[in-house]
Amino acid sequence: MGVSPLAGKPAQTSTLVDVAKLVAAYYTRLPDPAVPEQRVAFGTSGHRGSSLRASFNERHILAITEAICLYREQQKIDGPLFLGVDTHALSQPAFGSAMEVLAAHNVGVMVADRDEYVPTPAVSHAILMHNRGSTSGLADGILITPSHNPPHDGGFKYNPPSGGPAETSTTSWIQAKANEHLESGLQHVKRTTLEKALCASSTHRYDYLNSYVDDLGDVIDMNAIHESKISLGVDPLGGAGVHYWSAIAERYRLNLKAVNEVVDPTFSFMTLDWDGQIRMDPSSPYAMQRLIALKDQFDIAFACDTDHDRHGVVTKSAGLLPPNNYLSAAIYYLFGNRPHWRQQAAVGKTVVSSQMIDRVTAKLGRRLYEVPVGFKWFVDGLLDGSLGFGGEESAGASFVRRDGGVWATDKDGIIAALLAAEMTARTGRDPGEIYRQLTSDLGEPVYERIDAAATPEQKKALTKLSAERVTFSHLAGEKIQTILTHAPGNGAAIGGLKVIAENGWFAARPSGTENIYKIYAESFRGPDHLQLIVEEAQSMVRHVMADLSGEAVRKRR
Repeated sequence: MGVSPLAGKPAQTSTLVDVAKLVAAYYTRLPDPAVPEQRVAFGTSGHRGSSLRASFNERHILAITEAICLYREQQKIDGPLFLGVDTHALSQPAFGSAMEVLAAHNVGVMVADRDEYVPTPAVSHAILMHNRGSTSGLADGILITPSHNPPHDGGFKYNPPSGGPAETSTTSWIQAKANEHLESGLQHVKRTTLEKALCASSTHRYDYLNSYVDDLGDVIDMNAIHESKISLGVDPLGGAGVHYWSAIAERYRLNLKAVNEVVDPTFSFMTLDWDGQIRMDPSSPYAMQRLIALKDQFDIAFACDTDHDRHGVVTKSAGLLPPNNYLSAAIYYLFGNRPHWRQQAAVGKTVVSSQMIDRVTAKLGRRLYEVPVGFKWFVDGLLDGSLGFGGEESAGASFVRRDGGVWATDKDGIIAALLAAEMTARTGRDPGEIYRQLTSDLGEPVYERIDAAATPEQKKALTKLSAERVTFSHLAGEKIQTILTHAPGNGAAIGGLKVIAENGWFAARPSGTENIYKIYAESFRGPDHLQLIVEEAQSMVRHVMADLSGEAVRKRR
């Protein structure tokens, strides 16, 4: 799948989403539960879709919210529900639908003071602050966001009392129950009017912004950033944290400027991503052309995606840092500058993140905790302090407070961005320079992710592979050391395959939403070696999938 000729160029008016049409479709297009693409489907980050494809609309949200209310009753979760909303066009209609059901169930909902947008980490932080030291009256939350997805998408996610993304057993139950409601035409969904919901005695206002901002000094050394007077530029990308940055600058007296505070549901200010779509991905060099242009105007510049759970960092020394590079530098800095963290606190990474993290972790003398893709795998460790840090290759990370206590158990792009400022303020070197030093000590990797076509049957086969299916002995000229189908950190299935040699590796896993599989590959021997790994990875995967397909045909006979 090649890069679009429009990648990196400003969005054209003719390509912008028609917001009125999008919102109208939310209310008028009815999903057909017999069509798989129109059913409720919780992926790694909740249910996502577009009203234009009948995959995200009023009936979906009413059904999912009813299922969440039933789940709360079943689990005896009777504390407040913290509700966060981002700036996507479908988020406000979904907020209204959710409120109608929550109020009908008399759920104590915490909506934002002054109708402010609410970033994902602010919801996680609020849940954990309410639940701290409690065993009853526990809070949970709903996040209405498709994260960095294009403007025509909507998203809906549930966070239980742990504060982070719900585990699969929870989302599977909610998904199944929601689809039952769709199939019955919402026959058993309790609902009131939005007007009554907003005035209900169960609906309360909560100051997410100041509750979160006032606590930041407990997780980031804000005083060091203030005293250094380094210049900081931030682009909120028209997202949920758009008003948080000026509050942070004022509260901690930082030399920080928000370069764009425009909220526009078409996101017309973006440059187009690799495929020619608008996507608020702060790690994409195509989408971040405006941020990259700030390189020489500020000591550090950063951006966060629409719900502010992902980060992108631009330094004078290196420009936009690839997520794996920044995570490696951040881990090295944090574990060397947090003396109150537990000595046993581990480094969390996903199986498709850079092996540079493995080398940094070994250099630090820390334990590595490697898990499948999905931030939900880090929740328990961040909650009990057995993890100091959890991060994934898609620029999502969170870490514990300076005293080792829990901060947020969902991804937090705000603290990840501010950490880049702390690193620069305290060491006199920006994260790009810190990473460069690490590569001189530990080797320099090159990393790539590509997409390849796969049928639904092939995707299904790929998720059920066993290591014995791989009969190859070498990868790009090196003996294969390890073949993984389960993550070494927690033993959970990775939904694919990872093959590791001394100086390179690849992982293959199917997409949850498209007829493709993804190959992640890395080499410590340069671009040519990486290309060889990618070619052999595709060959291996095709060979194994062909074997499985042939076996399935033989069984049917």
